[in-house]
Order: sequence, then structure tokens, then C-alpha cells
Amino acid sequence: MREITSISHLFRSFSIFYLALDFHIYGIFGNNDVERHLEMGKKFLAAGQLVDALTHFNAAIDGDPSNYLVYFRRATVYLALGKSKSALPDLNKVLELDPKFQAARLQRGNVLLKQGKLSEAEEDYLAVLEVETSNAEAQKQLQLLEPQRENIRLAKEYYEQHDFQAAIDAVSLAIDVSPWDADLRELRAESYIAQGNYFKASGDLRTTTKLVSDNTEGYYKLSNLHYDMGEAEEALLQIRECLKLDPDHKQCFPFYKKVKKLTKQLRDVQDYQSNGAYEDCVSKSKAILKTEDRVFSYIHRAKGHACHCNMKAKHIEEAFKWCKEILEIDENNIEARCDLAENYINNEQYEEAVQEYQKATNIDKNNQRAQEGQQRAQKLLKNSQKRDYYKILGVKRNANKRAINKAYRKLALQWHPDKFDGEEKKKAEKKFMDIAAAKEVLSDPEMRQRYDNGEDPLDPEQQQQGGRGNPFFHGFNPFGSDGFNFKFHFN
Repeated sequence: MREITSISHLFRSFSIFYLALDFHIYGIFGNNDVERHLEMGKKFLAAGQLVDALTHFNAAIDGDPSNYLVYFRRATVYLALGKSKSALPDLNKVLELDPKFQAARLQRGNVLLKQGKLSEAEEDYLAVLEVETSNAEAQKQLQLLEPQRENIRLAKEYYEQHDFQAAIDAVSLAIDVSPWDADLRELRAESYIAQGNYFKASGDLRTTTKLVSDNTEGYYKLSNLHYDMGEAEEALLQIRECLKLDPDHKQCFPFYKKVKKLTKQLRDVQDYQSNGAYEDCVSKSKAILKTEDRVFSYIHRAKGHACHCNMKAKHIEEAFKWCKEILEIDENNIEARCDLAENYINNEQYEEAVQEYQKATNIDKNNQRAQEGQQRAQKLLKNSQKRDYYKILGVKRNANKRAINKAYRKLALQWHPDKFDGEEKKKAEKKFMDIAAAKEVLSDPEMRQRYDNGEDPLDPEQQQQGGRGNPFFHGFNPFGSDGFNFKFHFN
């Protein structure tokens, strides 16, 4: 922001200067086309349309390459656009054509100071003061040079001593004076990296790629920073910029291959998880860990996918392994905490599931998944203390309808009341009722879904508010109308 303000001030001051020079310019040129381009350039410049102004000043120079004032005007536009490297040759040309033009010399000194070329800037300021001894701007700028040299010296000294914060403080003062000095930006970036502040370091390195032509090293460093911050997509963009400058760069090319591979793996694993392809998700998460075993962000992400997708695929032991690994390194990871709770449900450990969901809600009391999961786990725990229809039939929670019917027929034959007498008959009747109830719930998709969500469709107490009752109370009775004349026939 400070740089923009400075350039804006520069632009305003020279716009006024150009208005004062209009008469002089038109006194020189006789070519109508040149005059037209100058007039259009002036209008666009006054309106702040810098690119259009630049186009017309280019044309004016093509028409009259000997007029130092047009070069001066174009240099001002370049500076307003932040293109100091383009402005400097124009200012050199101005002084070549008219060595006495002190405004151009002062402006060149300012550009050199911003670029960190202190000795050259000093020469220009002293030259201005030889002609104009009371030039206030030249005097002011000249007074910045010694403190600037001292700040740069201190910054380098602190960096060598590994006092990185002191180095940052000193070099930041230097950058305020010389914002276009790539070496200062790089020194501050290295100090930030040493502190682990990659975000601020990336900002300085990004600036160096604009200040230095063909800065392959800058793009390589910037790509590595984004990679280490877990920003693989941005790392890929920056390393491609390096390869645009040098396709065979010995550092950028192998790093590009690695980043490209990892980026694709991260996209794929996310797609697999989103689309429910959980087996592919599990496989891809393991592949990510083989590609990258150093950067925490990618390891964390891969293990998170492995936790979630193993849970969804009902790989109980694997899910426990990955979810617990995630929570060992990030105990406040709510998604992993909820996935672990779901895996406990898959393993019918409802009390542990309730505990894990409670931990998740303690982390974020407003987390909807944790709240709903806890309510469901509590219902399942309550139901497990009553009747567990899956256990009654002896089937897994993911059993299909065919397996449920098969288990029902086998148990119904085993516990048919007609095969028992006396007290054993009463026990068999109760057992048979439970078997029939389990079959009734688990073979009906809607009732089974309600049961899986923690609600017992055959519990009259749970159905009162919903208007649903126990189907045994609505005509369903495996023993017939009187409860004792039931006849069961098996093929």
C-alpha cells in the first residue's frame, strides 16, 4: 500500500509538470501525427488510463525519437504502472538527449533508490544539488542513504546470527525505502522461512519473481513454500512458471513431476469419497502417503480420508487404526472424532460411540453432525439394552434381505413353540416372538432404516408421538388370533 501511495503521488506531481510543459512540447513538434498522439496520450494520462496513454506515447516516440520530453512522459507512465525496469532506460535516454534536465536526473535517482542501487542514486542526487543547491527533494532523499545502508548491514548481521526477528525488523525498514530491491525481499523471505512463517515469506518471494527477470530460482522457492503449506494446486502453478522460463530446469522439472502426481491423487481421493467409491478412496489415500511422507498437511489429509472411507466401507479394524492415528496428532479433529464414533456403531460398541460423539460436541457444541450422531448413538445404546434385532437373527448389520430371511427360517424352525412343552414352551414362545419381530423390522426397508437410526419401530413408547404402534397391536401375531393356534409349515 505504501508503494502504491508513493507511485500515485509521483503520478500526480508529474501530471502537473506535464501540463506546465504543454506549450514547450507543441513548440518543438511540427508533425501533425506526433502532436495528435501527444494530445491523446495527455488525455488518457489525465484520466488515469495508463495503458492507452502508453500506446500513444510509444507512437509519438516512433514519430519523433529525438524529443526527450516524450521519453520523460513515457517513463512516468511506466512508473505509475509499477514498471521501473522499463522506466529506467527512458530516463537514461532523456539525460542522454539533455544532460541538464535535472527533473529527469532527480527522478532517476528516486528509481535507483527504490531499486536498492544506493551508490548510483547518490550520484544523481549530488549532481542535482551541484546545479540546484537548494533542491529540497534531492536533499531529503540524500539523507535517507546512510540510515538505509545501516539497516541493510544490520539485517544481514542479525540473519547471520540467527536473530531472525531482528533481521526482519531491520530489513523491513530498508524495504520501506527500497521496495523494488529483490535482494532485500529475499532476505526477509528467508528470515520468515526460518521462523516458520511461510505465508509472509511467500508474499516476498512472489514479489521477487516480478522484480527479477527469468527468476527461475524464485519460482522454485515459491512453489516449495506453497507445497509445504499444503497448497499443492498453487505449488503446481508456480513450478509451471519456472518451467516456462526453463523447461529442463534441474530443480523445477523433477519437483513439477512430484507436485503434479500428488495434486492428481488429492483430487482423485476427494472425488472417490464424495461419490461413495470407498474402496478406491482407501487405496488412493494409501498412495498419497507413499508419494508424500514429510509434509504434515498431506499426511493429515490422507489419513483423514483413510479413516472416513474405511469406516464407510465397514473395514472395522482399519478404520479404528486410521481414525485413532488422526486423533493422536489432532485430537480436536471433529470429522475424525465423528468417524471414529460411527465406526464404534458399526462394531456395535454404542457406549463408546456415545462417548466419542460427546467429545466432538465438547469441541464444537454447534456441530450438527456431532449433535445428530450423539442422539442416534444414545438411541442405539438404549435399544441395545433392550432388543437387538441383528443379534436375535445372528446376522451382520449390513446383511441383505435374503440373508435375513434365511436366518429367520432357520431360527423359526429351531424355536417353533410346537416343538416344546411346559415352561420350555413359554420360553420358546417369547423367543419366537423376538425372531418374528426381528424379521418384520429388518426385512422392511423403512422400518430397518428407522431402527438403524436408533428408533425401535416395535416399541410402543417410542411410537406414541409419531402415531405408530407396535405392529403386534395392529393385527400382526405369529401365533394366530388367539395366540395358541398358530401352525407353521416348513418346506
